Amino acid sequence: MELDPRGQRFAAAVTSVVIIAVLITGSPWLALAQTAVFALTAINPRRGPYALLFRSLILPRVGPPPEREPAAPVRFAQTVGLFFLAVATIGYFAGDPAVGLTFAGFGLIAAFLNAAFGLCLGCELYLALRRLRART
Repeated sequence: MELDPRGQRFAAAVTSVVIIAVLITGSPWLALAQTAVFALTAINPRRGPYALLFRSLILPRVGPPPEREPAAPVRFAQTVGLFFLAVATIGYFAGDPAVGLTFAGFGLIAAFLNAAFGLCLGCELYLALRRLRART
């Protein structure tokens, strides 16, 4: 399966907005909602709600992508995001806002870098791990 990189950047932009709202409000429920989105997209990036929004609202206006990217690095990146937001959610629900802020902040950094610059940290980590495994 290959993905439209513009869809991934759109999803990262929406994710950034959601995580900013989590950081501002400290809402464990909003953090939980974003955690659920990461869980869905870690399984299949094409089935996540932000991907569905992109395909229904944006893609018809911009047309087919000039290039596609493999889904495996994106799934890995979504799993990393899932970890960060799951820990943030647990922190908020446990009454430890410092844990919530820290891990939501990590998630925001990664999402923002992808949205603003097309730099997917989780994807880069996936590729680096593959290179390391190939050497052994």
